[in-house]
Amino acid sequence: MFRKLTFVLLILMLVGSACGPVMTPTSALPTFTPLPVSFSDGLGRIVALSHPAQRVVSLAPSNTEILFAVGAGAQTIGRDEFSDYPAEAKSLPSVGGSMGKYNLEQIAALKPDLVLAAEINTPEQVKALTDLGLTVFYLSNPKTFEDLYTNLETVATLTGHESAGSQLIASLRARVAAVDAKIAPISSRPTVFYEIDASDPAKPYSIGPGSFVNLLIARAGGANLVELAGIKDAYPQVSLEQVVSANPTIIVLGDSMWGTTAESVAQRPGWDKIAAVQNKQVFAFDDNLVSRPGPRLVDGLEALAKLFHPGAFK
Repeated sequence: MFRKLTFVLLILMLVGSACGPVMTPTSALPTFTPLPVSFSDGLGRIVALSHPAQRVVSLAPSNTEILFAVGAGAQTIGRDEFSDYPAEAKSLPSVGGSMGKYNLEQIAALKPDLVLAAEINTPEQVKALTDLGLTVFYLSNPKTFEDLYTNLETVATLTGHESAGSQLIASLRARVAAVDAKIAPISSRPTVFYEIDASDPAKPYSIGPGSFVNLLIARAGGANLVELAGIKDAYPQVSLEQVVSANPTIIVLGDSMWGTTAESVAQRPGWDKIAAVQNKQVFAFDDNLVSRPGPRLVDGLEALAKLFHPGAFK
């Protein structure tokens, strides 16, 4: 009797699999956050989505990097003119951004269900896009690493990639903690001059309190020359004499992508006397690692820490 019942059940299972729908295992189904979900954005606006955004236009390089980092690259359908990382982003349609001007009609024609704006975008641009019926989320620049993690979590949730976002954040936290652990025992801090623009070589632009680069310099075990000089501006111009007087032990050329070199720096009046120049501690640096407020800020932290304290990272 038992063998007969087992045989009947087997036949029913085979018939059912042939005639009925094939059931996908629960583990194979996409996992999205229960929506609708709403967030308050950087402009204090409540932005709600009824489902994870599947068509996203990014208006800033940092936002593009965040989207790809949390796993939403395939959902990104448009990007600003300057988004060039990762390499796949360059193949996406550009919606402008040069001189702060975007092609609003092109953005609307892409039919995004989310436009991801940043602090380089004005409230007026956000309003113009919302007036076209588009959903726009304005992502504020982070002031701390915790702010960065929050931004990553927000974008991951808006695009349905919470798990990937959580894994990314955990990885970044561990890397920052590793730098902290190596820097903590070191008491000496080199004086650092970070240059971002020497279009006027007599008064190069640097960074100061209130900028994320200033935070990174301190976290990497350096002392920012601008902050030591008592300058309060986040992006001040400084005179050649101020730099010579401060005598930095390390010079970081964030403007190296524009052709500034250690050799050209040494030719500035009086700079051949600076310790950093004499000791060949003038370094070309990829400013994108620290000026784009996305996940590569951690790359920037690691790179600066290795410049300031190479012995700690051998």
